[in-house]
Parts: sequence; C-alpha cells; structure tokens
Amino acid sequence: MNNETSASKTAESILDVLEYKGLLSWISSVDHKQIGIMYFVTSLLFLLVGVSEAMVMRTQLIKPNNHLLSPVTYNQVFSMHGTTMVFLAVMPLLIGFMIYFVPLMIGARDMAFPRMNALGYWLYLMGGLLLYFSFFTGDTLHMGWSAYAPLTETNYSMNKYMIGTGVDYWIIGILLTGAGSIMSSINILATVAFLRTPDMKLNLVPLFVWMSAANAVLILLAVPALNVALVMLFIDRHLHGFFFNPVAGGEPLLWEHYFWFFGHPEVYILILPGFGIISEVIPVFSQKPIFGYAFLAVATIAIAFLSFGVWAHHMFATGMDRTVYYVFALASMLIAIPTGVKIFNWIATMWGGSIKFETAMMFAVAFIMQFTIGGLSGVAFATVPIDWALTHTYFVVAHFHYTLLGGTLFTVMAGFYYWYPKITGRMLSEMLGKIQFWLMVIGFNGTFFILFFAGLEGMPRRVYTYRNLPYLANINLISSLSAYVLALGILLFFINLVVSLKKGKLAGDNPWDGWTLEWATTSPPPPHNFDRIPPVRSLRPLLDLKRERAGAGALDFYEGENG
Repeated sequence: MNNETSASKTAESILDVLEYKGLLSWISSVDHKQIGIMYFVTSLLFLLVGVSEAMVMRTQLIKPNNHLLSPVTYNQVFSMHGTTMVFLAVMPLLIGFMIYFVPLMIGARDMAFPRMNALGYWLYLMGGLLLYFSFFTGDTLHMGWSAYAPLTETNYSMNKYMIGTGVDYWIIGILLTGAGSIMSSINILATVAFLRTPDMKLNLVPLFVWMSAANAVLILLAVPALNVALVMLFIDRHLHGFFFNPVAGGEPLLWEHYFWFFGHPEVYILILPGFGIISEVIPVFSQKPIFGYAFLAVATIAIAFLSFGVWAHHMFATGMDRTVYYVFALASMLIAIPTGVKIFNWIATMWGGSIKFETAMMFAVAFIMQFTIGGLSGVAFATVPIDWALTHTYFVVAHFHYTLLGGTLFTVMAGFYYWYPKITGRMLSEMLGKIQFWLMVIGFNGTFFILFFAGLEGMPRRVYTYRNLPYLANINLISSLSAYVLALGILLFFINLVVSLKKGKLAGDNPWDGWTLEWATTSPPPPHNFDRIPPVRSLRPLLDLKRERAGAGALDFYEGENG
C-alpha cells in the first residue's frame, strides 16, 4: 500500500512539472491566459470573415440595380455576416478579454473551473466551424441572423431555397456556441465571487471585473431563452412540433418573443465588457481616478436589470396591444438613463486630467462620441410612431452598427492597444495604431452615418439592390467607398498585431503606469500569474504601492496562492 501511495505521488509530481511544447500545449491547456488567447485568435479570424462578407454586400450596393450578386447569394452572405459578427466574432472577443484579465485583476491564479473554461472554448470553436460547414454542403443560410419564422420552417416557405439543411447547421452551431458562453459566464461569476485576493472587497473590485460579472449574469439569463427556442425550432423542422409553423396552428411571433428576449440583453452582452475596458483605459490615460465609481457600478446593475424589460420594442411593427407599446416604450427610454450616467462619468474623469493621447485613449474617446450617436438613435425607436416609420429601413442598420461597431469594436481596439503589452510583452506600434485609428474613424462614420439619411429616404434594409431614386445612389456610393477605408483600417490592425509580436518594442511589466493588479506581474504573466500580490487598500493598489515605496514604508505581500 505504501509503495502504491509513493508511486501515485511520484506520478503526480511528474504531471506537475510536465510541460507540453508546441501545438499540444495549446490543445491541452487549461490555463486561462492561453484559452483567452485562443479566443482572441479564433474570434479575430471570424472577424476577418465577417468584414469580408460586409465588403461583398457593400460592393453589391455600390450602385443601383447592380447584378454582382444574385438575390439568393446576397441573402446567404447577409445571413452569414450577421451571425458571424454577433455570435462568432464580437461576443467571443469580449469573452476572451474577460477570461484572460478577470483572474489577473482580482489576484487569482486561474479561473474557478479551468477544465470547464477549456470546454467552453472548444464548444465555441466547433459551433463556428459547423456553421460554416454548411458552405461545403452548398446549402447555406438565407433567413438573416435573427432567423425569423416561418423562413426557417421546412414545411412552410414560399421560397424553396430557404428550407434546406443550412438552418439545421445554424441551430446546432448556435446551440454549441451558446453552451460555451454559458459555461464561461458560470466560471466568471464563480471566479469573481470566490477567488479574489483576500483584502479585495467588492467596493475595491475594478470596474472591468464588475461589468464582466454583470455580463455573465446577462448571459446566464438570456442565452437559455435562445437555446430553448432553437430546440423548439429543431423539433418543428424534424419532429413536426409546430411551435412556429402557422399552417399547423403555430405562432411565428412566438419566435420573435423568444429571440428578442435574448436579443436585447445581447446588445448589452456585447457592450458591457467594452464599458469595462473604457473604464480602465480612460482613468489611466487621464491620470485621474475614475469619477463616480459607485455610480458606474450601480448603473451597470441597472442596465442588466432593465435590459430584460425592453425586448418587445423590436416588435412594435407587429401589431401588439397598445398597452404593450406604452410599457416597452417607457422601459426603452428608462434604460438610456444608466447608460447616460456612464457617458457623463467618463467625460468627468477626463475633465481636468492630464490626458495622454495614446492610441488606446484615442479609441476610447471615439467610442464615447460614436456610442452616444448610436444610443440617441436607439432612444428614437422607443417612440412608437418613429419605430413604425423607420424599423424596416437603413436607419436601423446605421443605429445598430453605431452601437455594435462604433461602440463595441472601438472598445475592443482600445483594449488591445492597452493590454497587448501585458499579453505579449511587446508594444503595438503607436504609429500604425494612429493611422489605423483615423482610417477606422473616417471609414466608419462615412459608411454608417450617411445610412441614417438612406433610412429617412425610405431605403428598406435586407434588400440586395435598389432603384435609382433621388439621393440613394450617391448615399450608397459614399457608404461603400467609406467601407473600403474602414476595412483598410481593420486590416492594418491585423498587420500591427502580427508584426509587433516579433518586432514590437519591449514593454516591461507596466508600460502605462497602470494601477490595477494585472500590472503587478510580469509581461507576459507566468503560468501561476503572481509570485507576490500587493495588498489592495484602494481602487489603485499599484499607486498605493508606489507611494509607500517612495515614503520608504513597508507593505506586506500575499503569496500568489489564492485560487
């Protein structure tokens, strides 16, 4: 028995020191940093695919009555673009940031459930690959990213090309990615709740961590609604369940209720971690503490709560009862209040600060301006008559992209320029970064701001071409040419990522003189994250440490063993 115990301990010690090299070290990894990087790489590749699909669509719309794409092909590209950007690119990018940085920012060694963390990533990857496998079958999606019934029903469709197996791939692929997201959210909540360094009280948690936790709650409550609807849709298609099929007594609007009960919180799932990134970047580059920390934290909770009470404003044009209009219109206006609080807090943080306009800060400032436009245009849709007039026009396209692209993607860019030195140990090129910034700002606003006017002119969305009506040709020409500029800026970002990985300036441990715990360890961090963790007595523990050392004081360090 003693020999067996000794052999078991020897085997365990060998496993403890065994390090896989090369590809196997990534495939078998349960380290949150490696998994976070895999999220980054995979979602950035899907981002390239999604942007390429967008460029194909903008090329089709560059002039009236263009025949570059057939209606069927345009619908395929449109459907894959929306699905890719929401489920496979932007959302996983933000999950990657949360998985990589939440443990570092709270002084933990890893996530609470490392193997579940890895499983979540592989489910996401398999779901994305399965979705695109439909291209190889010649039977891709044709029903848009929102998959409205009855366009997804096998037995009820006016267009035969809508009834193939592409929808089945979409259902299973989104189910897999949704399951991975749910696992990640459980992990993030458990990590924040139980693995914080001993003296990090809730009122000392960084805002990025606060917003990551709120985001995890949204995922846990919203994504299951979509998953249930997907199962019902699969039953409809293959087991004759008739949940959404009107021919058999089903209700197509039931799908809309399920989808938008997920879909509107999804808007905040796609932006709350971005809010957290901005809340870390702006104070550091303004060289001031965040203004109104408590208000920002409370506003985050308010947004998460209210986001579940506004889904039906996406359905104002479906003929619901007038009382429903009043309730959801009011809720849609109310949710603008905590969002506006955040905008004013960020501006107040910059006010009077000694601002350093590095690339990360430039993206943060542009985000504030662009997201404000997106938010204000969204509040307009809370007014029912305006929604009736504009809901099926390009005004919605402009609004949605100002929140998702001008908002979320710009926060992602700020996050990469801020934390890339911590991830890789090297700096991204500031020269390339500033060129990229101006290309993206000019290209983005040129592409989408003018589409507000296309919507006001009555141009319907989700159409593969349009008539040569007054102004529409010039509007779409400007939008498409600007889209090429935007795509060039995004391409320059990828070039910067790759080139800087080998040739970037060495960063050191804390190149921005940041204040939170991730800057207390090496760049890149070791497998165990920390050798020693400084005490957390305020929201800026590294500044406290710096002041203590300047005053020849002594601070007790925690060994990096929690978690």
